[in-house]
Amino acid sequence: FGKIAAANALSDVYAMGGTPLTAMNIVGFPVPLVEQGILTDVLNGAGSIVAESGAAIVGGHSIENKEPIFGMSVTGQVNPNRIWKNKGAQVGDVLVLTKRIGTGIMNNALKADLFPVGTEQAVTSMSTLNRVGAEVGHNFTVHACTDVTGFSLMGHSVEMASASDVTIHIKAYDIPLFDDVIEAAQMGLVPAASYGNRKAITDVQVDQALDPVWTDILFDPQTSGGLLFSVPASEGNKLVEALHESGIDCASIVGTVESFSGLAVRVTE
Repeated sequence: FGKIAAANALSDVYAMGGTPLTAMNIVGFPVPLVEQGILTDVLNGAGSIVAESGAAIVGGHSIENKEPIFGMSVTGQVNPNRIWKNKGAQVGDVLVLTKRIGTGIMNNALKADLFPVGTEQAVTSMSTLNRVGAEVGHNFTVHACTDVTGFSLMGHSVEMASASDVTIHIKAYDIPLFDDVIEAAQMGLVPAASYGNRKAITDVQVDQALDPVWTDILFDPQTSGGLLFSVPASEGNKLVEALHESGIDCASIVGTVESFSGLAVRVTE
């Protein structure tokens, strides 16, 4: 839990092309769990991820709370002339995603003790920093970038498209997924936040030829999700190859940027 929380908190810095500098722990824990050593385990896990990022933990704030809560406040630095923003995607760009989709669904599967292969993949992914993906991205022409988190792939794609005055075309079958995500979604292991995302994110058109289960996946809230890069088409395959060579073997081109057609995002097979 600590590792995932830390990787999730640090992700915003990487999504802007920055380098993390410091982190502060934010803790709300019930005393019995503290006495059992669970908080210590959480802090140690978070500390290991922060150390991997090269940042330093400089303190924190804690309160007693009925439900365990843990997060981090992170600061970083970035060249002001090279800040990656979630706007600036250009017509003709391709979209490259660096992590698999489906953490929300697989979290529910984990609670139900189902689909061990997919859930293990998801836990590993959520515990992995976006550091390498960002480092590789610096060698390419990044027109726009965002990390894919709780607002889902659709939500963050809509944000990028709307801010860039373009339409983003996502190819569903090109999206990297955790093993068994489709099966888990078909069983109904869909988090409530997915339905909230559907209500909030309306500027999306999903091809009716797609199985309805894809809507659950497209709007699935992600925890510590990957980076979504918008880069020139001439650099797309090279970026994917570089990510693969750096160990991010699931990196894929998942869509293209088109002239605005009246919709922020459209999804086809």
